[in-house]
Amino acid sequence: MQRIREDDDSMWAEESVFYQIYPLGFCGAPFANDGVLCSRIHKVTQWIDHMKKLHVNALYLSPLFESDTHGYNTRDYRKVDCRLGTNEDFAQVCRSLHENGIRVVLDGVFNHVGRGFWAFEDVRAHREASPYRDWFYLDFSRDSNEHDGFWYEGWEGHYDLVKLNLENPAVVSYLFDCIREWVEQYDIDGLRLDVAYCLPPSFLKLLHAFCRQLKPDFFLVGELLHGDYNRWVNKEMLDSATNYECYKGLYSSFNSHNLFEIIHSLKRQFGPEEWTLYKGKHLLNFVDNHDVSRIASILQDSRHLPLIYALLFTMPGIPCIYYGSEWNATGRKEDGDPALRVCFDQPCWNVLCDWIARLSAVHQQQPALWKGDFHDVMITNEQCAFERSLGEERVWTIINAADRPYTFHAPGGERGHDLINDQLIDLTELQMPPLSAYIVAIR
Repeated sequence: MQRIREDDDSMWAEESVFYQIYPLGFCGAPFANDGVLCSRIHKVTQWIDHMKKLHVNALYLSPLFESDTHGYNTRDYRKVDCRLGTNEDFAQVCRSLHENGIRVVLDGVFNHVGRGFWAFEDVRAHREASPYRDWFYLDFSRDSNEHDGFWYEGWEGHYDLVKLNLENPAVVSYLFDCIREWVEQYDIDGLRLDVAYCLPPSFLKLLHAFCRQLKPDFFLVGELLHGDYNRWVNKEMLDSATNYECYKGLYSSFNSHNLFEIIHSLKRQFGPEEWTLYKGKHLLNFVDNHDVSRIASILQDSRHLPLIYALLFTMPGIPCIYYGSEWNATGRKEDGDPALRVCFDQPCWNVLCDWIARLSAVHQQQPALWKGDFHDVMITNEQCAFERSLGEERVWTIINAADRPYTFHAPGGERGHDLINDQLIDLTELQMPPLSAYIVAIR
């Protein structure tokens, strides 16, 4: 089992390598809830050996509670979706994960519910007389797109997602009771908060305090897209956030042959200057997830796949792998969400998996990669080098994204230990093959 740090309760997440699974797609469940009980969720247990081979020690599971269709339109927060199994089925899965040293983080979808949510169904049946009328944003003088005889607010115009009134103490109490049950039944270790940018700060502060009372090491990571992440990631609210700024910079830097883009983003977020935005924070980094095209479908040159993962595992933050992408599975957003959330019969293993497993092992062995400072060493359009430093520990990442050799000259004549190939190398005149990456502990 992974250790708990008493001096910093959330340290386990900062030191982890995350793996993401979208359960409904992963398990091959029908898109629409057919009401048929099928214990598909045990498939997750069958992938534990694969995750361990990748040196994964935290699993983020997208929505798995009873919903209308895709999981984000919840019907019942207290019941595992019948398409996946029972609450006890999922409890068994969580026990197996924990026994194998893998933490469990669930999707907390609290901004909205589905039209099949029990309290909304009561409003539809009893209108103004419903005791749950104040759980939502309603107008009984207008009609909805679904001709309910009243209007309600949907998330960003999606009326299958009914917005909850998180300023209502009764709603907050209900959601917190559900979270307590998740901890008691499944011993979950954290939540990824869907559309966290929509959640009221007052709710996030209450959530943070409540979850810390349940488990001092409970981890809260929010889905954030734009803006200043410090508004949400702070000591009173979230521990982390999805790093969408660097997600875009990662793939477009390779596609445009312009590594200045990602290095600029990293310097802006974590550099040595006083104006650096997020120094000391640990954002959740990714090259793809269930909402965007898989990285193998975005990169114009597939030979850049090992290089982008080298950046993912050595840049500041917490690396997260989306199931299937470790063996370069493809999927395009324009083909619809089901194309991104597919069912694989079993995990595959190829040379990209080997490479990611080595990166993952290196990441967990080097504290400088969890919480070290960042500064750039060298940058051109197709080559870059940066340092992560923590006390006397210094780790360099050196990338040659060109399809031709490159000679790297360490500015200080450093020598080091190649952590991927376990050998000493001389950085005074490093002959880099085309499309290569080095992770080097400086000696």
